[in-house]
Amino acid sequence: MKMSKEGFTSWMYFILPFLIWSNAKGQIVYSVSEEADPGNTVGNIAKDLNLNIPELEIRRFQIVKGPNKRYFSVNLKSGDLVVRERIDREQLCGKSSKCALELEAVVNSPLNMYRLEINVIDINDNFPSFKSSKIELNIVESAFPGERFTVPSAFDADVGSNSIKSYKLSPNEHFSLDVQSGGEHSVSAELVLQKALDREKQPVIQLTLTAVDGGKPPKSGTSEIIINVEDVNDNIPVFTHSLYKARIKENAPPGTSVVTVQASDSDEGLNGEIMYSFISHDDDIIADAFTIDSVSGLISVTGNIDHETNNAAEIRVQAKDKGQKPRSAHCKVLVEIIDVNDNVPETSVTSLAETVREDASAGTMVGWITVKDGDAGKNGAVALRVSGSAPFRIQNTYKNKYSLMVDGPLDRESTFEYNVTITATDEGTPPLSSISVITVHVSDVNDNAPRFPKPVINVYVKENSQIGAIIHTVSAFDPDVGDNARITYSLAGDPVTSMINIISDSGDIHSLQSFNYEEIKTFQFKVQATDSGVPPLSTNVTVNVFILDENDNSPAILAPYSEHGSVNTENIPYSADAGYFVAKIRAVDADSGYNALLSYHISEPKGNNLFRIGTSSGEIRTKRRMSDNDLKTHPLTVLVSDNGEPSLSATVSIDVVVVENTGDVKTQFRHEPMKEENFSDLNLYLLIAIVCVSVIFLLSLISLIAVKCHRTEGSLGRYSAPMITTHPDGSWSYSKSTQQYDVCFSSDTLKSDVVVYPAQFPPIDAELISINGGDTFTTTQTLPSKEKMQS
Repeated sequence: MKMSKEGFTSWMYFILPFLIWSNAKGQIVYSVSEEADPGNTVGNIAKDLNLNIPELEIRRFQIVKGPNKRYFSVNLKSGDLVVRERIDREQLCGKSSKCALELEAVVNSPLNMYRLEINVIDINDNFPSFKSSKIELNIVESAFPGERFTVPSAFDADVGSNSIKSYKLSPNEHFSLDVQSGGEHSVSAELVLQKALDREKQPVIQLTLTAVDGGKPPKSGTSEIIINVEDVNDNIPVFTHSLYKARIKENAPPGTSVVTVQASDSDEGLNGEIMYSFISHDDDIIADAFTIDSVSGLISVTGNIDHETNNAAEIRVQAKDKGQKPRSAHCKVLVEIIDVNDNVPETSVTSLAETVREDASAGTMVGWITVKDGDAGKNGAVALRVSGSAPFRIQNTYKNKYSLMVDGPLDRESTFEYNVTITATDEGTPPLSSISVITVHVSDVNDNAPRFPKPVINVYVKENSQIGAIIHTVSAFDPDVGDNARITYSLAGDPVTSMINIISDSGDIHSLQSFNYEEIKTFQFKVQATDSGVPPLSTNVTVNVFILDENDNSPAILAPYSEHGSVNTENIPYSADAGYFVAKIRAVDADSGYNALLSYHISEPKGNNLFRIGTSSGEIRTKRRMSDNDLKTHPLTVLVSDNGEPSLSATVSIDVVVVENTGDVKTQFRHEPMKEENFSDLNLYLLIAIVCVSVIFLLSLISLIAVKCHRTEGSLGRYSAPMITTHPDGSWSYSKSTQQYDVCFSSDTLKSDVVVYPAQFPPIDAELISINGGDTFTTTQTLPSKEKMQS
């Protein structure tokens, strides 16, 4: 039955002031009455969402397509959310206590999504009704006062306060009505016999049962109860329990046992034999999924049981005897349907950005995801996560709505596209999951400066090279794309623009002059590589240019000799022994390396058997003693050659004159031959050094013992000195390795300098080292060099 138009209108005037909206957890909630006329305003969505009304059309504000869009629309001129089509709450939500319609609205520029929830308020537009207008009950006359008789329940499509709240029974002397409330959704009534029946006085009793709902004003429905008073069978079956409870998993296969009800009847024969059956009601649809064995009372599954449709079943069981006038008893069976994890979570992408900049910060939203799971409780609790190492994360924004966000640095150069795998897993046992893949494209930003293969480039150029030649080509790489990767080259800092030039596009470096190794051996400049991004990024590389020497310089003879055609004279005594030092030719070459590596040879006279020259030293010495057959004057031509390709050379002429008396030899050119048996100055220095070091070592040892006895009056120092090795021929060599010495000094004796030499140190090219303050070496004097001592 439906409410009249006048009643609905008056009810609307009463309920409209109480329509409210709230914004909870990011969702706007409105309330609207069912049966509201199309065009009625639900709320001003523009005001509630803080949107400018003139921008609604420009930003294309609209309700996202869905099952509930048909009932509502948005007036873009006023921002009002209005009813579009009549809403029948009973048709949408049935007996559910809450009827909420979810909507999603989208606005562009920038893109944003809003969630709306419209609660449909129930109105009392349905009358209670019974399945049958007449109810017949057969009651024996031997029924005792207080005996109860179940009557069918009425059905009301409304919910809450508008559903059935009570039952009324027409006035009579035999029966009263006991109304039992099992909760908000369960109200039943039983006839209670107040006075014993007398079939002979009144064989038929007619009563009127009225079901009244809780609406304002209330609505009611009636059914006529016809009671046939029967005779004799005066014992009724009795159940062992008035309420049976059972639990069974959803999707249990047909034939699965639920519970066994049991009743007994003290009568004998047919009056004591019991048959079990269900008492059906209009709203007991779930009871059709069960059956009961009429003999044993076993209730088992016969149809499909789905927790998502009904989480419990209430079954009324009747136990009736087989007497001529059968009597019955009733009990209630509550079957809890246990949820099993039989629904896989489903995800859908509501909105997704076309591209994400690679410099997007953590927390940048990429898209919206909706997840659904038909199960309940933990089986319906779904968790979303990003599988793999993609730099994205999932964040729950509201209920089953999730946001896909950036969770780490993006780098288009390494990954320009991400296939984000999202796994939705419920909390059931075992858990069920589903996988969906969202493709996210990354756009480029200029975040990479050009890169050179090396931070320093070494370029080798031959001297006397051609002007304008390409000496090197620099090349840089930029992993960005487009203009961000287009590179130009230039000279950075203070370039030597008079020497080189660079082509900006190709990176070719040209020489602007011919280089001379003897004037400049190396120079350095920097090249800058700049991309065309906004803002541009650049990188410098250092270029070291090394001029390679060519053999373009001949050896030059050093004084006192000359190569300019003059003849130089050296005198030697007739008594000179073999190996007597005659002269030393010195020459230099402006080139380097092998081009400056000189060798000395006597070119004239060829095959000379009296003199020899050191190939690398240039020292001219005698091969043997003089004889009477030898000439008194020996003209020598010395050839000095470098090792270049081709080799260049210079010559010097020397006349060696043999004199009888050594006093005739000019002192300025006299060279005494080295004699191994003489005690040289070098050996003298060596002996002095050994003695000094030995004395100092003894003094140090004594001081160390004294310091150990009187630690408070002295200090101990440890010093290192380089190793110098002497050879039997009087030569010496220097080693970078060191030897350490412990010296102990008294604080009263450190006012003077003490010279320390290790025992193996010859005082050649060494420094006098004084010890001040107990642990400080100070250079005070440098000894003559080895070369001076040898000469």
